Order: sequence, then C-alpha cells, then structure tokens
Amino acid sequence: MKAWLSNDVGGPDSLRLTDLPDPVPAAGQVVVDVRAAGINFPDTLIIRDLYQVKPSRPFAPGGEVAGIVRAMGEGVSALKVGDRVIARTGFGGLAEQVAVDATKCFVMPDAMPFADGAAFLFTYATSYHALKQRARLQPDETVLVLGAAGGTGIAAIEIAKAFGARVIAASSSEEKAAFTREAGADEAIVYPHGPLERDGSRALGDAFKAALGAHGADVVYDPVGGDYAEPALRAMAWRGRYLVVGFTAGIPRLPFNLPLLKGCEVVGVFNGGFQANEPDVAAANTRELLGLYEAGKVRPRISRTYAFEDAPEAIVAIGDRRALGKLVVSMDDRA
Repeated sequence: MKAWLSNDVGGPDSLRLTDLPDPVPAAGQVVVDVRAAGINFPDTLIIRDLYQVKPSRPFAPGGEVAGIVRAMGEGVSALKVGDRVIARTGFGGLAEQVAVDATKCFVMPDAMPFADGAAFLFTYATSYHALKQRARLQPDETVLVLGAAGGTGIAAIEIAKAFGARVIAASSSEEKAAFTREAGADEAIVYPHGPLERDGSRALGDAFKAALGAHGADVVYDPVGGDYAEPALRAMAWRGRYLVVGFTAGIPRLPFNLPLLKGCEVVGVFNGGFQANEPDVAAANTRELLGLYEAGKVRPRISRTYAFEDAPEAIVAIGDRRALGKLVVSMDDRA
C-alpha cells in the first residue's frame, strides 16, 4: 500500500508518498481500506511535533477516515468484513489502508457517502462534546462561535441550532460570514485579521456585544484563541461558559479578573482526552450525532476534495486558514 509519511519534523512539503507493507490487524483491531480521509488543523501540527500527540516516526498524518473493513483481528465481534465504517485514527489515515481499534469504528448510515463520513467524526464529535458535556447548552441560550467558517465552527453552528440555541458566527471575511449563514447562523460578524492592538480589541468586543445583545453570550465556542479571546470573554453573560477548543491564532493570555466579575467558567475541550477517559459516553455521542445526520440536522460542508496524490496541498490549505468547512482527501473515485 501507499502512505504519506512524515519521516522528519517539518511542514506538508516534508511528507513523502511511500510504499509500505499492508497492515495486519492486532487483537481488537480491524484493517480498513480507506476511501476518504478528513483533513483537520491538528494535521498541520502533528507533522511539526507541535501537537499533544507525538507519534514515533515514520508515521502518516490523518486523524479520521471512511472506508471498508477488509480484515479483523482476534476478538472483534461488533464488525465484519465488508462493513462501511468511519474511524477516528488519530494519525495514520493518509494511507490506502489503516489498522485501527475496532472500538474507534462506527458503521456508516447506508446513505452516507464516504466523503461525508471522512469529514464527520473529528469536528462533529469535538463540537458535540463541547456543547453537550462541557457547556451544558440549553434551548434558547446564545452561542458565539469564533472561527465559525472552519470545520469545527460549522459543526458547532449546526449542533447548537439542533439544540435550539441562537448562534452568532464570527469569522474573518464576508465570504466566510455568508458561508456561516448558509449553515444556519442567526447572525454573522466579520472580525479583522490579527494581531489586534488595544483599540482593535475593544472595537471587536463592542461588535460582539452589539450582536449578542444586552444579555451577552451564554456560551463562547473558541477554536481560535489569540487576540480574539479577550474580546469574546468580555462579551460573556453572567454564568456563561467559555469553551477553549483550540488555538489557530495562538495561545491567548486572558485577564482572569473577567471570569470573577462575570461569574463565568473557562472550560477546556479536549476530545482526545474525552475519548480516552470516557469512551462509553463518547461512543453514545457518536451514535446521537449519526442520528442527527440521518435526520438531516447536521451535514458536513465539504468545500474541496483533493486527490490522494495531492494530500499535502490540503494540509497547506488548512494551515493557511483558507478552508471553508471541511477538506477531504479521496483515495479514488469511489469517495
């Protein structure tokens, strides 16, 4: 089989398309013939050794895939050869085949294309965990979503609307704002490119407050960080929940007098840790998400599909924050 390998620390241009032996499943694993792989921001980090998980080299990036079970290891009973599955791999997905724990695989709905499946687990599972378990989101609450046109942001919009919330989407261009409205946002804000000086930070905070109204944000969903975090925190409602999801604009330094004055929570969201520590709850979340998919309430918004040979270009696009919604790598014309 072929795989895009990271042999040395570096960017997407350091990846090499390499021939490897076909994987053999260990006990509790299945081997999946990969039909499509989702590309996510951690793929830009893991190859630079900047992610929480640092695999031994060589390894292939690619944290989620969709495909067909081709072989099973000892002790696997919930799946069978030929099942169409989605799987959260963590890494290794940019390959023609991947061995993955059977517990990390879910049978796809019959009507779900492989491309949708490959774009589903990472962002939707993160956003669902964030809004359900960490934010305890209730109907009629107001959610401010930063980085709203990205994969996790769009998922957060759709899930928050499915929960009955009001959603204010914030992104960095009019094109992205229109994209978030199409995904269901009630209102969209365009914020300036950072870094932000003091006056710019205050102006952005005022814009957030104007869109949110006097009550403020019950929940802030923040996969961006950087200079955008403090203005969003200043727009929080009393007893709001600030979800720390990621840092595409850098790790912020927050004035912690604000949580005190607002009685709000600053809550970490690490879906990988959630999956490892609460696997039964995480699996239930995925089943509920697949139900929302079948009901038409969530649907991955894939703005571009790349050929397998062009996979590094997809990682470049994610890293440059040019992507709208999700990017998918197709292994062949069956995705």
